[in-house]
Amino acid sequence: MDSRYEVEFKVRGDDFLAAGEASNQIKETLIMLGVPSPISRRASVITYEAEMNLVIHSGGGILRAIITPEKLTIEAKDQGPGIPDLDLAMREGFSTASDKVREMGFGAGMGLPNIKRNSDCLQIDSLIGKGTILTATVFFHQGEGNRG
Repeated sequence: MDSRYEVEFKVRGDDFLAAGEASNQIKETLIMLGVPSPISRRASVITYEAEMNLVIHSGGGILRAIITPEKLTIEAKDQGPGIPDLDLAMREGFSTASDKVREMGFGAGMGLPNIKRNSDCLQIDSLIGKGTILTATVFFHQGEGNRG
């Protein structure tokens, strides 16, 4: 791959029937572009978890993948309620999902920890009442990030 390639999807909040479509299309794009399987797998986890967070917690938003020869950057942007306590939200098992969402099998509190585990670099900017921007980066070459 010689240049920058970008795909973007609008994700609707509470649309569980369409949940996962954007992350699946991003995975197919990565495969089509020849991104190695281990990176595609990590990216799939990141994009799926980010997409589900948009569906469950924020009323929807934008999921974007930016692919360059050096790295993959995944962005999830919303105008939801924001994350009041980011340290708490990063703990495995912590969730603010409703009982309805949990009854559907979602909201186990693994989304952000799974995103962090599969990213080389993770940045989350969140303002209460304004929304959240999550930026996860996966480098294509070892030693370019601080994985974890």
